[in-house]
Amino acid sequence: MTTPTRSTRSRALPYPRHGEAERRRFRELGLWTPESFADFVVDRTRRYAANTAVVGRDCHGAEVRWTYADLGQQAALAARRLASYGVARGDRVVVALPNVVEYLAVVLGLFRMGAVPVFALPTHREIELGQFCTIADAAALVVVGDPDGTDHRGLHKLVSDRVAEQGVEPPVLVDVEEWERGDAGGVAVEVADVAADELAFLQLSGGTTGISKLIPRAAEEYLYSVRASAEICGLDQDTVMLVVLPASHNFPMSSPGILGVLHAGGTVVLAPDPSPRTGFALIAREHVTVTALVPPLAQAWISAARRRRPDLSSLRTVQVGGAKLNDVVARDVEPVLHGRLQQVFGMAEGLVNYTRDDDPDELVLTTQGRPMSAYDEVRVVDPDDPSREVTDGQEGALLTRGPYTIRGYYGGPSWTEAVNASSFTEDGFYRTGDLVRRHPSGHLTVTGRDKDQINRAGEKIATDEIEGHLLARREVLDAVAVGLPDAYLGERICAVVRLEPGAERRPEELAEALRTAGLATYKIPDSFVFLDDFPATHVGKNSRRELRRLLTDQLADQLTD
Repeated sequence: MTTPTRSTRSRALPYPRHGEAERRRFRELGLWTPESFADFVVDRTRRYAANTAVVGRDCHGAEVRWTYADLGQQAALAARRLASYGVARGDRVVVALPNVVEYLAVVLGLFRMGAVPVFALPTHREIELGQFCTIADAAALVVVGDPDGTDHRGLHKLVSDRVAEQGVEPPVLVDVEEWERGDAGGVAVEVADVAADELAFLQLSGGTTGISKLIPRAAEEYLYSVRASAEICGLDQDTVMLVVLPASHNFPMSSPGILGVLHAGGTVVLAPDPSPRTGFALIAREHVTVTALVPPLAQAWISAARRRRPDLSSLRTVQVGGAKLNDVVARDVEPVLHGRLQQVFGMAEGLVNYTRDDDPDELVLTTQGRPMSAYDEVRVVDPDDPSREVTDGQEGALLTRGPYTIRGYYGGPSWTEAVNASSFTEDGFYRTGDLVRRHPSGHLTVTGRDKDQINRAGEKIATDEIEGHLLARREVLDAVAVGLPDAYLGERICAVVRLEPGAERRPEELAEALRTAGLATYKIPDSFVFLDDFPATHVGKNSRRELRRLLTDQLADQLTD
């Protein structure tokens, strides 16, 4: 392993924050504490030193069991190795690792040294990774070998070219599979003296535009949500959480997720894949007490459990979130999977809702929970007149603000000015884009989306990102991406395309063009529909949102005919 020359990266950019009066109030209430993520790593790995912290596979496929003391040592070693690549305090580092134990070592190592993880997915490709690295001015891109057949060195070259085109220095490639082939380099990296209100990491927003949005997080507000989630979910040192969803998602990260388990001293079990076969085997072997699923996965597990009758006796809780769970499926969770259902509804930008253990069954089965914090503020407003709140039981657009909901996205003005204006009200409420009905108890039932976004198996995809690449094709006159109801995925992606007269209808060619353009696999449409004309809207074809609604209704009607 060669040691690159240290380059000078920009400082972290300023971003919209809670007002000073709010910040003072949250601190006085004890919601926000001075603990940083560097403090968190050191404290928990020492406090629970002898407990089993992580069970999983490493990047070579070997089974690994780390105590908290081991995890602390691995985090320190990861920090040392990252420093040998030139990563320093305050640098942003894009982490695109699968569910391997090195993922935790890298993330905690970055926290320990005061660097800033940018949470990506191993399925992201050059378009998304290029945007993350450009907006964040990332010092490094962390990957692992080529486990899924992806040429990561080739991918890094494509990402670097995109970043350089924007006038930004490309990131260094860090392949954790190579770490054991060289030494850790240099001397030990000291634990950073980081303030709890400093930028700690950047998450990804599901987004409603093709431009990636980065969510800035500081320890004081995010760790509040971790502690509150852990308390609501009853985590303790006996908790064993199976993580089958991508570990970098906000749901398995902090609701209560990996950080909640580490906060409580429990055990995190990382699954290499989300299949029922893998999950059931790990539940039986590790005596898993809680796991988190998205609705399509819950359905697959229920179906498999009925056929196989696995030993799931240790399960106490099955969380389901990321998209709305069908009421009929909800009723099968506890009888078939044995754990009590806990519905979770939230967004990486902030608000998290849970059903509670003491909630009546009907609320657990038919709602997506109520806000985590007594200090969460929720408005349900008329989508056509946001100044008017609707009454309980009526459908409306969900707005929220609170002690762990952000006030704006990260990036320079060219990236964030317009999107912040459209995503947040002047008084700081986040426009979630969700349509909900609020119950008198405060529980919310999700009824749909008010934004141009498709929720496919819990992955939120901006429609205009797909449309933009299709419209770049010479033979495509117009294209609209719509989400069609799907019993398994929640929504599947359908691209409705209008071609030049005489052009051949070749859906496979369009799909391949999207892959070649660098779009992540999960964003490729599940189907293509070709129309000679699009339906007219009441305001003409300038309203793509109205056009999308008309097409969705038309195609949904065809499915039911």
